[in-house]
Amino acid sequence: MASHRRPKQPTRARVTVLTATAAAAVALASQSAQAAPAKPSKDEVKAKVDALYEEAEKATEKANGAKEQQDKLQKQIGELQDKVARGQGELNEMRNALGSLASAQYRSGGVDTSIQLLLSADPDEYLDKAAVLDQLSAKQVESVQKIQAKQRALAQQRAQAAGKLKDLADTRKELSEKKAAVQAKLAEAQKLLNTLTAAERAKLDQEEGRANRSGASRPDLGNVKPSGRAGAALAAAQTKLGSAYISGAEGPNAFDCSGLTQWAYKQAGVGISRTTWTQANEGTRIPISQLQPGDLVFFYSDLHHVGLYAGNGMTLHASNPRGGVKYEKISYMSPQFGVRI
Repeated sequence: MASHRRPKQPTRARVTVLTATAAAAVALASQSAQAAPAKPSKDEVKAKVDALYEEAEKATEKANGAKEQQDKLQKQIGELQDKVARGQGELNEMRNALGSLASAQYRSGGVDTSIQLLLSADPDEYLDKAAVLDQLSAKQVESVQKIQAKQRALAQQRAQAAGKLKDLADTRKELSEKKAAVQAKLAEAQKLLNTLTAAERAKLDQEEGRANRSGASRPDLGNVKPSGRAGAALAAAQTKLGSAYISGAEGPNAFDCSGLTQWAYKQAGVGISRTTWTQANEGTRIPISQLQPGDLVFFYSDLHHVGLYAGNGMTLHASNPRGGVKYEKISYMSPQFGVRI
């Protein structure tokens, strides 16, 4: 007679092992289905890096504006402090003169009580009490009034200096924040570039057509010869082909975009301001169709980039950390208008 045995039930330990095995299989299947994202192509990296460079340049121009404001405030504070120092010296001389008058009165028989008050430990409080002026001689009245006026002027100058010092502290904080934003964008861009192989980076540089100091890569700039101070500015900038782009740099060995244009015009004997937004208001605005070599060319709707028109549809500009100072077609960068200095 056949034996009928009940199938052996799996133990708890066996169930645990089977469950773990099944879970591992599911995890492996899931990992296979969700493969690691593909490495970005050279063109994708270039597009992302270019976008980061633009964001960094916007922050750079804001930092340049903060730096310009900081320099202006420091100059104003220095002038105010000089005025206060000179004014305090004049005030001391006035008080000494009034003290001499009091001494003369003492030698001649006594000092007017109002003069005694004036020369006391707290003469400033006394000076506010104009009612006593009728006790003084005409000469003394004039001296006291001059001292009062000088004190008011000094108080106002000190208040102005204090306000400027606060503005300076705020501007320095803003400048620090803008610089940090620039460095963060540039670091992110460099991280992306580091994902490229050496061959890919070489190909990217070749496509960019980076200019060099010798001018061997100089493009066809047409037949229009630059002249005057615009021509002199362009000629100066051309000597910097291949120079590095560094945020905030003003030359002579490295530049950012507005730093190059400011430096170039300075070599031509013309002073212009530091940022793209202020340079856009320096001279006469002209349409792109009327550009002449040496004119400033402003790019993008927010005007965060500037270069020098070089002729034949080309600009000479401090492009970005990868390209440095080079020639480039203005059509690559959304030109807005030109400015003739």
